[in-house]
Amino acid sequence: MSSDTKFNFIEVCSGAGGLSCGFMNKQFSPLLLNDVDKHCCKTLERNHPGCNVKCGSFCDIDFSEYAGKVDVLMGGVPCQSFSQAGKRKGLGDERGNLLVQFMSLIDKINPKVFLIENVKGLVTHDKGKTMEFILEKLNRKKYIVTWKVLNANDYGVPQNRKRLIIVGVRKDIKKEYFFPTEEEHKPVLRDAIADVPESEGHSYSGRKKEIMHMVPEGGCWVDLPVDVQKEYMKKSYYSGGGKRGIAKRLAWDKPCLTLTTSPCQKQTEKCHPSETRPLSVREYARIQTFPDTYKFEGSVANKYKQIGNAVPVKLAEHLAVSIATVLK
Repeated sequence: MSSDTKFNFIEVCSGAGGLSCGFMNKQFSPLLLNDVDKHCCKTLERNHPGCNVKCGSFCDIDFSEYAGKVDVLMGGVPCQSFSQAGKRKGLGDERGNLLVQFMSLIDKINPKVFLIENVKGLVTHDKGKTMEFILEKLNRKKYIVTWKVLNANDYGVPQNRKRLIIVGVRKDIKKEYFFPTEEEHKPVLRDAIADVPESEGHSYSGRKKEIMHMVPEGGCWVDLPVDVQKEYMKKSYYSGGGKRGIAKRLAWDKPCLTLTTSPCQKQTEKCHPSETRPLSVREYARIQTFPDTYKFEGSVANKYKQIGNAVPVKLAEHLAVSIATVLK
């Protein structure tokens, strides 16, 4: 770590390390990074040699040695349970219960600040009752809690990606937390991938490539001939909803749509704006503002998944700076 490191942190459910990378870029030193996915752990170990990486559920880790010694405890606690695209089982789902486990971890470690990252769907889950439950439990602790849904595009990320951020500051710190100020410049896809180095990635084949070739820049299935729409959409053609993510070709001069765990899922296509292919792995990483030196372990599909699930690095940097202001 840099000699001018100011604060430390522990991150659980680190994924590929977007959040921790942003904090390290702002002179925070990791005491421990954790994830249950072995490929994510290998990615963390490769990019942060010598860092204490624990692979497995954070529920099984003994954190007693860190009690009272941690500036920031944070985690992108798995959010599939609350996603608007999923079944939204919430706290009845094992992954949702990890959020409850994280609350227990706050009590065990007693950090000065905690940060939770989750999907914006948590705010409206079960008509807001889940969020109300979580905030009630957090506010019972010795922390002043605040939350906000942030769009990464407001913080130097060339992507419309909205995420819920919950921050708690221990009351004895006696400083109020303010979320980072939005930047005036909103980067677009061209800013990220116009000069991207070549890398591995998925490709289209056969009829799908022919169909995607017909889609204009910024367009989607509605821009195809009606007979081709019916051929490609099948039953979805007759269902309701806009479905504008199907057969979607991105636009150079607009922010990228929210990256998912694959660039070529039928409902959430991410076709290159001028080439008929899905975004490459390095393009994915650029859009999530990972540096080109950041390497991902695992298969191509696993690399897409790691990057698609990550917190954008530049968003993490802004959060680190705002939290450092409180810790000072």
